[in-house]
Amino acid sequence: MSKTRGWSAINLEMTDRVARVEFDADRHWELVEAVTGIHVTPESPDKDRYRASLAFRKAWNYDLTPGSMLHADELSNCRTHMGHAVYEAGDVDFRPEMSEAFADPDAALKFDPWKAFGKKDHATLVKRFNEHYHQTCKDNPDTVCTTGTYITLLTGCTYIFGWEMLLTMAGQDADGFGEVLNRYRTWMQQYYDALAQCDAPIIASHDDIVWTEGAIFAPEFYRKYIFPNLRKLYEPLIAAGKKVLFLSDGNYTEFIDDVASTGAHGFFMEPLTDMKQVAERYGKTHFFIGNADTRILLRGRRDEIRAEVERCMEIGRKYPGFFIGVTNMIPHNTPVEAALYYNQCVEELGRRS
Repeated sequence: MSKTRGWSAINLEMTDRVARVEFDADRHWELVEAVTGIHVTPESPDKDRYRASLAFRKAWNYDLTPGSMLHADELSNCRTHMGHAVYEAGDVDFRPEMSEAFADPDAALKFDPWKAFGKKDHATLVKRFNEHYHQTCKDNPDTVCTTGTYITLLTGCTYIFGWEMLLTMAGQDADGFGEVLNRYRTWMQQYYDALAQCDAPIIASHDDIVWTEGAIFAPEFYRKYIFPNLRKLYEPLIAAGKKVLFLSDGNYTEFIDDVASTGAHGFFMEPLTDMKQVAERYGKTHFFIGNADTRILLRGRRDEIRAEVERCMEIGRKYPGFFIGVTNMIPHNTPVEAALYYNQCVEELGRRS
């Protein structure tokens, strides 16, 4: 666990071992107990789960703690609820309730985020981001920490409209939906302007711009409405000297040049995105995170787990900005022995000297 190693990787300086970050493993309570010796369950008090998670991240040598302050609750004045399937241990995240903010695509295409959510006070936004960032740093003093947004552009619109209405809008009037994205970006710009003035030197910008198979829309739509808006959001961050970490689930291989053109300094990639291609094109100029496959850990075969870590290290170890991680998460149903063996392989194969 090393803030120095994390910053070296972000700044493209070679380190003694590959940098590391994992996602959700610190909420796999059986694994947490196996690693830390702290008995904790989904029903344990918040303070006990919190303490155990911090101890786990330290034991597994995280060098980066990505986090965002801004989530879907910021959109509660006008939000579609799509329900939520079980993911967390103890089924604590199951949400059966569903509701639509819009029943008519014509009305949805007229949506104005300024009327729905209003103008925000700049100083208050800066304070909120600073509070989140400094709390994350306090909790994780030995890692690089971030603040940022989860609802940057397309992801924000999925929470407002829901997938069914969003796709209906795009299919009925692609340019009209593009104008909705443009308006949403002008409203979201308030937050990015505040991020440019907050204390965090690195900003996490999450936006699920694709899904598993790849593009949701035609490539020309992305290049007209998605990437220009991301570029505008990032402009004040880059002018302020911030590092920008772009995070998206799914397969965005075909858009890696476009993402780079926004000014992002780093890429988070699930195993669906071709990390070898990304490394070959941008490994000397950008840091990147990925992209061990959680499905291999779920199967639990040691030979497959080792081969997967070898694959990632073969791609990334030669580049100073590489962070190893299971970027489609280590959920609570992952066999504990499989996760422990994965960690063993990472520690062994991650050494550069």
